Amino acid sequence: MKIAFIGLGIMGRPMAGHLKAAGHDITVVERASLTAEDRAAFAVAPGIAAAVATAEAVILMVPDTPDVEAVLFGAGGVAEGLKPGTLVIDMSSISPTATKQFAERIAAKGGDYVDAPVSGGEVGAKQASLTIMCGGTEAAFARAKPLFEAMGKNITLVGPVGAGQTCKVANQIIVALTIEAVAEALTFASKAGADPAKVRQALMGGLATSRILELHGERMIKRTFAPGFRIRLHQKDLNLALSAGRDLGVALPNTASTQQLFAAVAAAGGAELDHSGLVKALETLAAHKVAEDA
Repeated sequence: MKIAFIGLGIMGRPMAGHLKAAGHDITVVERASLTAEDRAAFAVAPGIAAAVATAEAVILMVPDTPDVEAVLFGAGGVAEGLKPGTLVIDMSSISPTATKQFAERIAAKGGDYVDAPVSGGEVGAKQASLTIMCGGTEAAFARAKPLFEAMGKNITLVGPVGAGQTCKVANQIIVALTIEAVAEALTFASKAGADPAKVRQALMGGLATSRILELHGERMIKRTFAPGFRIRLHQKDLNLALSAGRDLGVALPNTASTQQLFAAVAAAGGAELDHSGLVKALETLAAHKVAEDA
């Protein structure tokens, strides 16, 4: 397919690369941040509308709800270049409510819409092993699925438009609370005098094992907080959860407390750290580090 891919960030760049490797024609938008490798691999259009004008599918991978709205409906955006029948796939993590509104506006122009946020972080993007949570019609999902199969492994049509984003919010609640649990456990164990690396090794063989313990627990011990997924982005996702919870009348007490821990790290200058950096808030409270910084 001819695909306009918008958003070559930490995850978007390898995702676009996998689509290219699968034989699809990828057009990206001119940006100063494009690398020489990007320019060699992808066609480059002068603007979003120009990129979309020749595309059969448009994929967005941008940070937040306002970014998606600007790309879709801003001056020179997707809506200006959209042809009837074009498939618009938003793989960003944004508001489920806004997603439904965006889909209606794209449908009014004759386009199909699938919301398809992902989980798996930078590692999953590079390994083409992302979990992809989709919302849309059966027909639109069927068109999009071959593209998803180039980027991910666990691909699920959760329900109608917006259901993918709802699923992603639930995912981010679980991930955040599990990061907090791992951070709390390792801080406790370390201050009690146990070797946190050996504690993690022991726990990996029991009921407490998880990908979070495996990957993020290691980051906490090795102090490798270069971002796979930034704290400020996880804050954004938990804001979506807490806002939706208020609208639905659902209490999310541990989500709220974990958001405050992220806020503490961000306030101390850590908003751009990997979300495993949440451990720094608990270390401050304990006056003890899980491990010394490298």
